Amino acid sequence: MTEVTKELDASGLNCPMPILRAKKALKELGPGDVLKIIATDPGSVKDFEAFAKQTGNELLESTEDGDSFVYLLRKS
Repeated sequence: MTEVTKELDASGLNCPMPILRAKKALKELGPGDVLKIIATDPGSVKDFEAFAKQTGNELLESTEDGDSFVYLLRKS
């Protein structure tokens, strides 16, 4: 299992807030650190895929857990 450096709860936030919060949280992390994001916006699935491609950060995991979407992003 991947070791999570920091967790971000973006539940209840709609686009683009989960991405903006993740961007801010990633700034506080070092290369190789892993950010876990919990979001409830179904649109965040495509948003985080695009965000990872645009920023060069690695989307390790994108899973659905009930009403929530859970992402693991590794900072490049």
